[in-house]
Order: sequence, then C-alpha cells, then structure tokens
Amino acid sequence: MAQPEYLRIAADLRRRIAVGGEYEPGDRIPTLPELCSQYGVSEITVRNALALLRNEGLIESRARAGTVVRKRPAVHRMPADRYRQTPGSRSTAFTKDQGIAWSEYRLDKRFERVQADAELAALFECEVGERLLARHFVFYDSDQPTQMSTSYVRWADVADTPVADPINEPWPGGTRAQMASLGIRVSAITESFQAGMPTDLEAATLRIGSGVPVLRYTRRHIADTGRVVEVAHPIVRRGDTTIVDFRVELDD
Repeated sequence: MAQPEYLRIAADLRRRIAVGGEYEPGDRIPTLPELCSQYGVSEITVRNALALLRNEGLIESRARAGTVVRKRPAVHRMPADRYRQTPGSRSTAFTKDQGIAWSEYRLDKRFERVQADAELAALFECEVGERLLARHFVFYDSDQPTQMSTSYVRWADVADTPVADPINEPWPGGTRAQMASLGIRVSAITESFQAGMPTDLEAATLRIGSGVPVLRYTRRHIADTGRVVEVAHPIVRRGDTTIVDFRVELDD
C-alpha cells in the first residue's frame, strides 16, 4: 500500500530537521505555498504534514517568523545512584539529574489529603482507605517544566510536621532527608518504568506536543523496617530526551 503523501512529506522534513540536517533550531522552514510547490501537493496535504511535526515537538509557529524549527531540548541522563546525597547538601535527585544549582531550582506545588485507593494501597502495602498526603509537583529547569509528579506519604507519619507544610518545599536532600527528619531511616528505593504517549494534562504541563512520548515511573521509599513510607506515582518526564543509566555489579 502506498504511503500517504503527508507522511512522506513529514518524513522528508523530519530528515532535513534532524541533527546535521538542512535546518537548525530557530531556522524558518519554507512557507506553505513554497512547500506545496516543492512537493507538488495540495495545501491540506502540507498542513497535515506540518501538524504531525508540530505534535512531535519538532516545529512551532511564531508571530512574524512563520514556522520555525524548535530548539532541541537537552538530553538528561538519570544515573541509578542519583538518590545518594551528601549529608547537609542543598540538592535533590532532580537537581542532580538536571545538573542545576540549588538557586536555579524551582517547582510548583499543591498539597492535599487523600485516602489510598486499591492501586495506592497495593504500592504502600497498606489498607485501602489509609489517609495519605498527596504532594503534586511540577519541576522546572530554566523556566522550562521538565518533570511532574505526585508523591504520597502516610498522613500518620507527617501530620503536624514541617514535611506536611508546602512552604518547606523544595526540601534539601529530598524525600530521604524528609524521612530522616521524622526519625525514619530509608534503606531502599525501588523504581519501575513505563513509556507511553502523554495525556492532555501531561502534554500541557510539560509543554510538549501530543506526539512526544513520555516516561512514567513509580518510585517507592522503603524504611529499614521494611515499611513503605513514600510512593511517587507517577513521575513523568518527556521520553525522547530522558536516558536512565544502570550499573549492575556482578560477582566473579
């Protein structure tokens, strides 16, 4: 079956936009009439091709500048040891991921009290209905939203403590340091990853096209008693620029 013309045009423009290609970030691509002439197709066909590239986050329309190639976001590597913190350091796993200083760290935050549904109860290994504190975050790097998450902690652990007050976020050292302030020693962290296409909320919050995949992962902080004390479900990042690195030590 022949490939639709708009897909062929999108593929050619994608190749011309790729690293080392004809168009650099910020360059204006040809106008609609020019593209129609180049490819010998109708205006609607070109519009469909451009819409596809726009959804993929490759191009954007600017007032008085026409359609231009979007700036390529930096690739961020997330090492498996990013939760290890130097005691007293003003950093978190996110600032280490992004390579930013504490003074550059900004986040939106919203706290609410909820009850564990069946999914959260399974993750916490607790009873359905247990009271939790849900902490909704959007993390920024140079005013660009790069990560969003909802982190849950047990209300019985944090009630009437600084951890339950959003004014104290961001907290140096992150969740592990927060738990330590409550006398809870975190001895293990688990993570599970899954890729997918963004929801409307995720695309709008992270300012990405609906065709840009996201990486969602669930994180659990586990105390040395074996009790799960925090569940972040989900943490969401754009998937096309996120690389998770693991190192596995093997016995001889």
